[in-house]
Amino acid sequence: MGVFATAHSGLAALRMKAEEQIGARGYRVIFALTSISLALVLIIYFLNHRYDGVQLWQVQGVTGVKPFVWILSVISFLFLYPATFNLLEIAAIQKPQVHLYETGIIRITRHPQMVGQVIWCVAHALWIGSTFTLATCFGLVGYHLFAVWHGDRRLAMRYGNTFREAKARTSVIPFLAILQGRQSLLWQEFLRPSYLGVAFFVGLIWWAHPAMMLGAMKVGLLAQSLG
Repeated sequence: MGVFATAHSGLAALRMKAEEQIGARGYRVIFALTSISLALVLIIYFLNHRYDGVQLWQVQGVTGVKPFVWILSVISFLFLYPATFNLLEIAAIQKPQVHLYETGIIRITRHPQMVGQVIWCVAHALWIGSTFTLATCFGLVGYHLFAVWHGDRRLAMRYGNTFREAKARTSVIPFLAILQGRQSLLWQEFLRPSYLGVAFFVGLIWWAHPAMMLGAMKVGLLAQSLG
């Protein structure tokens, strides 16, 4: 996880300088390939070792736990994936840009990916209950809390007072700025096709969950045989 965190945040910190040298599209390709490759390795490793260590609790047979975990997972993806709305930029088809948003889910929290990761970790730690999963979740949440500081710092360097004014109108803690009267929630901003895409993605994950487990196990066995 440390390698992923270093590569992901390190490349993000180098974005402005890298774009000057190789262009926005070139940087995006390198960033995406590096991050996705390392993330895929971590996901496969997690799926194969999620029950390692000591079983701290076992609630999978408790009535209502499974739908509760799935509901939390759906909510987590709604927070995790607003950054994927500009798919053409992510794929470097359009010129990738840094956007300073203050609408939609950003009104709820300035760092939706961090909030989504926390919710995802709560759901999966509850469902699995192992020390390995709990340690993984602490690592993921810790990294995303660092990313809150790191992301704000990079936006302040790029946008200056414009970002600081946006920061004053938003909050990291969900709904805090709204409750304090610094922000308003406009539900019509959530009526966009991108959220249908997120809903489709969540449904696809639910459908493909058994295949993901099986695929990760096969990759793990292959790695063991080659090692």
